[in-house]
Amino acid sequence: MVKKILSIIIPVYNEEATVEALLDRVLEVELSLNKEIIIVNDGSTDRSREIIESWQKQNNLICDKVIIINKENEGKGSAVRAGIEKSTGDVVIIQDADLEYDPNDYQRCIDPILEGKTKVVYGSRGQIRSHSSFAFYLGGLAVTNWTNLLFGSNLTDEPTCYKTFDGNLIRFILFEGKGFEWEPEVTAKFLRLGYEIFEVPIKYFPRKITEGKKINWKDGLKAFWTAFLWRFLPLNKERERLLKLSEEKQKVLSQTREQKL
Repeated sequence: MVKKILSIIIPVYNEEATVEALLDRVLEVELSLNKEIIIVNDGSTDRSREIIESWQKQNNLICDKVIIINKENEGKGSAVRAGIEKSTGDVVIIQDADLEYDPNDYQRCIDPILEGKTKVVYGSRGQIRSHSSFAFYLGGLAVTNWTNLLFGSNLTDEPTCYKTFDGNLIRFILFEGKGFEWEPEVTAKFLRLGYEIFEVPIKYFPRKITEGKKINWKDGLKAFWTAFLWRFLPLNKERERLLKLSEEKQKVLSQTREQKL
């Protein structure tokens, strides 16, 4: 049987201090799936691109598949979208290029999808007391509670990096946010489209702004506004695309049954 594929989308912007170590960790982690590593260099102005390309040359034969996308700087959401468009995996996970999250948690994040329990999994830092600063902790908690209030959900960590999706599903979801606001947008759309977001506990090793953390209070305000907007904006295009996806699945199932008869 052919092993399924996990597409690991890694947006990178000026992460020369951590990106190589992160890529090594991603490469080394053992999974039940093959790995498709998609690194999206979002217009870095430091040595990130040079480091990434050097790493690819050294490790391309070791990994199942490594793809590098170089693009102009537009923000994390834009980079994630570029990676998703290139992905072919049965499951897709988002990985920041710093060392705050541990790739050894991948299997925990992807198992509920592989087991058919859900289509969307978030790695929750809900029980973790460490944080970049108390303000960051309160901001994340506020965005999560705001999301729960708007959509009637029970999330414990909406802003988490480790967002994991059924590959076919996420490739059919449209999102507009080019910066960090892509996260509340995609969360809002899944909840409104009736998908349960399953959470699993993960490890977290926060860094401070002085160590390169890029999100700030303005992104927090955008997250509140984005979640509010997508509570009410129409999702006709998404519904049409998902209907098409459902029809394609039914067609494949019918063809499979006919072949067995």
